[in-house]
Amino acid sequence: MNIIVTGGAGFIGSNFIFHMLEAHPDYRIICLDKLTYAGNLSTLKSVMDKPNFRFVKLDICDRAGVYKLFEEEKPDIVVNFAAESHVDRSIEDPSVFLQTNIIGTSVLMDACRKYGIKRYHQVSTDEVYGDLPLDRPDLFFTEETPIHTSSPYSSSKAGADLLVMAYHRTFGLPATISRCSNNYGPYHFPEKLIPLMIANCLNDKPLPVYGEGLNVRDWLYVEDHCKAIDLVIHKGRVGEIYNIGGHNEMKNIDIVKLICKELGKPESLITHVKDRLGHDMRYAIDPTKIHNELGWLPETKFADGIKKTIKWYLDNRGWWEEIISGEYQNYYKKMYADRGSSDI
Repeated sequence: MNIIVTGGAGFIGSNFIFHMLEAHPDYRIICLDKLTYAGNLSTLKSVMDKPNFRFVKLDICDRAGVYKLFEEEKPDIVVNFAAESHVDRSIEDPSVFLQTNIIGTSVLMDACRKYGIKRYHQVSTDEVYGDLPLDRPDLFFTEETPIHTSSPYSSSKAGADLLVMAYHRTFGLPATISRCSNNYGPYHFPEKLIPLMIANCLNDKPLPVYGEGLNVRDWLYVEDHCKAIDLVIHKGRVGEIYNIGGHNEMKNIDIVKLICKELGKPESLITHVKDRLGHDMRYAIDPTKIHNELGWLPETKFADGIKKTIKWYLDNRGWWEEIISGEYQNYYKKMYADRGSSDI
C-alpha cells in the first residue's frame, strides 16, 4: 500500500507518519510538505533513512508537481493534513489560507481523479461548527451540526470540506472527512497554547492568555487522533464524516495553571492580553459515530497525556528552541506584546 501524507512535517502529520510506519511496516509512506514556518524537516529525522519512506518538498497548490508525484508513486491512499492552521494568522492574512486550504485541496483531489486512488481522506477541524455556549455543557458537536464558522481559518477548512463532499457526489471520489478537537503532544509547534506555555514556563517568561482564559477546548492526545485516522482510511465508509474527540474539556486558564504546577513555576507568570477577534468560547465533540462504527475510543487521559507532553518538551529542548527564533519571534511579538502586555 502506497500512502501520500501531505503536511507530514507538521505536528499531527508527522505523528501520523510515525504511527503508520510502526503499525503498517509493509506500507510505503510518501510525505509531501511545503516546509512553511510550521513544517520542520528535523521532526522527521528518525524516519528519513527508512527504505519505505520518502520526503518530497512540494506545495499542494503546485498542480504539475503534484501530478508528477502521483505518476511516480501511484498512491492507493491520500491523507491531507496540509493546511494553514493558526486562527490569528488567518485574521492577519486570510488569502494564504484560502489558497492552501481550498485550492490546494482541489489540486489533490483532481490528481486523485486523474490517477485513481482507493481513498482520499481530508483532515478537518471541529472549528467548522463554530462554538458552543459555556452555559450548555449538555451540547456537543455531532456530524449533523450545521457549519457555522468564526474565522477565515475555519471558513477555509469548511470550504474544503464542502468541496470534498462535492467531489464525492459529482465525480464519485472515494473520500472521507474527519473533524477533530484540539490535539496536543510531541512536535506541537510552539505558537499553539500548550507548547507555548511549556516553553515560556521553562524560560521563566510571561504566559500570555487571551482575555480571562475561560474558553473551553476538548483536548485529544495526538497519538489517539492518528489511530482514529488509521481506522477511518481502512474501515470508514466512503462519503462519511467522522468526528474525533476526547471528552477532555478544559478551560484555557486551567491548562496554563496545570502546566505551571507540573513545572513548579508561579502562576504570577500568567499575563492576560487582549482577546482575539471572534474567539470561539467552547468546542466539544460527540465521538459516538466513530465509536459505534469503528470501535474507536481515546486511550490517553488528559492527566497522563499532559505529563507525557511536558516530559517530551523537557527531553527535546533542542527541537523547539531552534524554532523559537527569527520570523516566529517577530510574529510572537505582534500577536502578544502588541496586545497590551509590555513585559512580553
